[in-house]
Amino acid sequence: MKRSGPLSGVRIIELASIGPGPFCGMLLADLGAEVVVIDRPQGAYALYGLDPQKDFMNRGKRSVVLDLKKPDDVEKALRLIAKADAVIEGSRPGVAERLGVGPEACMARNPALVYGRITGWGQTGPYAQWAGHDIDYIAISGALHMCGRPGEAPAIPMNFVGDMGGGGMLLAFGMAAALFEARGSGKGQVVDAAMIEGAAAQMAGMLVVRANGQIGDERGDNTSCGVAPFYDTYQTADGKYLAVGAIEPQFYRAFLAGLELNGDPQLTEQGDRALWPAQKARIAARIRERDRDDWMATFSSEACVAPVLSPAEVEHHPQNAARGVYFRDGDVLQPAPVPKFSRTPGAVASAPPERGVDTEAVFREWLGG
Repeated sequence: MKRSGPLSGVRIIELASIGPGPFCGMLLADLGAEVVVIDRPQGAYALYGLDPQKDFMNRGKRSVVLDLKKPDDVEKALRLIAKADAVIEGSRPGVAERLGVGPEACMARNPALVYGRITGWGQTGPYAQWAGHDIDYIAISGALHMCGRPGEAPAIPMNFVGDMGGGGMLLAFGMAAALFEARGSGKGQVVDAAMIEGAAAQMAGMLVVRANGQIGDERGDNTSCGVAPFYDTYQTADGKYLAVGAIEPQFYRAFLAGLELNGDPQLTEQGDRALWPAQKARIAARIRERDRDDWMATFSSEACVAPVLSPAEVEHHPQNAARGVYFRDGDVLQPAPVPKFSRTPGAVASAPPERGVDTEAVFREWLGG
């Protein structure tokens, strides 16, 4: 299996889990790491009814099936981990330790090992053993409170802020940093990535604005929540939407010019919050007059307007196409490896493997038997 990317030559064991753990493994595999998933006999996603061949978060990986409830298979896992550079583990705190594959047991076999752990609440603290999902983790970070419009319930940003951005991507970043450090020190360490902390880190921009007294704690007390007429989504005549982000005055003027409303006295005072509801109603009425793509043809590059695309449309947008943001494997649409590297680009090495298909080969190649 040919691999390319800045992590080429790095060996990673991923203890099968769901959500951010596999996402982290996908990011690292896309950048060249050899990621071997130690899967459960029944499969990590068996309860969700997913087709393993369409689970592209396992792309570029290899699959070994071991039953970590059996001591012999735990020993086999530890033998592989002894040959690895890193481990990805995404169980609730204490589970890996009870199975015999926690950090202490693994690093006893491999002192230079980077052991990456991803949980919602973190490994410590009074909530560490609580069950939870993305919505719970971003709730206590403050991120959920800030999403939405004034007077309405918090808007749920699916699982982007917690699971993926604040979880899997944070862990991939932490593990890459720890792998870099281990190359110099020869010593491993545990990377404890908690989604509450990843979500909190993503709050940095809002907290900077809050520290400067420009927003408070009320939902809708900032221009990026949809309350401002120049930062919102608007429905078009065909039932689709435009996303408008014309915050700066020069961009706002370009936006109004595209609407042919730049001379409208009702819209001149951009910063007057008292006028925002009426301004928004005027803009909304105008945008409802034409179809989404017709509108896009009228705006200049300075208007800060983009079409709100469905997943069925994204691959065809000229910017996405030019950058190769998406690709298809058969009929499965998926995001391409990121970020882009000028000299050592990442690539998808293979399609998702069948569960356990690489068991014999991995043991032979890694352990010589």
